Amino acid sequence: MVSSVLSGCVTTSSTGDAPLNQGNWPICTAIGGLAGGGLGAIESSAWAAGGAVAGAVIGTLVCYAQDGDADGDGVFDRRDRCPDTPANTPVSHNGCPLPVYPSGEEPVAPVVEASEAVRVELDVKFDFDKSVVKEGSFADIQSLADFMKQYPQTSTVVEGHTDSVGTDAYNQGLSERRANAVRDVLVNQYGVESGRVSSVGHGESQPVADNNTDEGRAINRRVEAAVEAQP
Repeated sequence: MVSSVLSGCVTTSSTGDAPLNQGNWPICTAIGGLAGGGLGAIESSAWAAGGAVAGAVIGTLVCYAQDGDADGDGVFDRRDRCPDTPANTPVSHNGCPLPVYPSGEEPVAPVVEASEAVRVELDVKFDFDKSVVKEGSFADIQSLADFMKQYPQTSTVVEGHTDSVGTDAYNQGLSERRANAVRDVLVNQYGVESGRVSSVGHGESQPVADNNTDEGRAINRRVEAAVEAQP
């Protein structure tokens, strides 16, 4: 009799094939208690209290015993924190999907963009048949020295040149003296280590302007150097 009354406490899913989680177990307990007490009173008033207690216990147990698994994931609804899990989805003990980790994939190395190289160039001009560094060129030479101090792994070659006036042999020596003059300023005046600066003379063999004009010859009387570094 008590079980028949309590069957009304059991709810089913919309498809009618699986009981749902019993959030209404207190109602089942109350109904079970009333039913048990009523049946006990039929026999004797002394049985009424005992019947009520027994009915309440049975009502509670029936509600919990009828717990279902609405989404079919193997976890009872009363413990299922993800009640709408899709079919055939692996779940954890609380009914929620297990995390999925990719398998067999090679780790992707982070892309590191190479920084662009920085470069400083030096172009020192000289008067005709002179190898003395002019006052106006010292600031440019110092800039090159400061750059080399900032990047101590760098080195440079100071290259001397002349115009075409004079013999090849004379101009070769003049170009070397000009290169040495700039090297001396870098090393002795601005403190660049001597082992990081070398010098060479090219005479008149590498003009960059027309030696048939005064302007062209003035451009060719020069010392060049360049330093490149990777930040």
